[in-house]
Amino acid sequence: MKNRNLDHSDHWATPRSLYDKLDATWHFDFDPCPLHADFDGLEVDWGQRNFVNPPYSRKLKEAFVKRAVEFKRKDRVSVLLLPVSTSTALFHDVILPNATDIVFLRGRVKFEGVNTFGERVTTKAGMHDSMIVIMAPANA
Repeated sequence: MKNRNLDHSDHWATPRSLYDKLDATWHFDFDPCPLHADFDGLEVDWGQRNFVNPPYSRKLKEAFVKRAVEFKRKDRVSVLLLPVSTSTALFHDVILPNATDIVFLRGRVKFEGVNTFGERVTTKAGMHDSMIVIMAPANA
């Protein structure tokens, strides 16, 4: 069993192959959550087509999802990589009513980052299944 009392990091990069596959379809022009950003993605203006792999801590994840909804209302597209948590209020009250599409990924994503033991890893799967949530206006 995993030790859920370890101090987990929010600094994990999307595998390049997954990003490239999504970018080939959506042609992203902004990422409000790049690894080790020198800006706050919740405070800056987003692009027209955004790739969003938010920190998975509850409050930050929720804030980025709600921000994607705001930008959808401004005719902008956001493609979010999120952990699957279909029993939550966030999923039922925010994601489901606003998502254009939800794709559940097969297998667990192998994020790139530093684990709780200080080791750089690229081949270890995350603790959660993942989904791609599309927030797009009708004209996208």
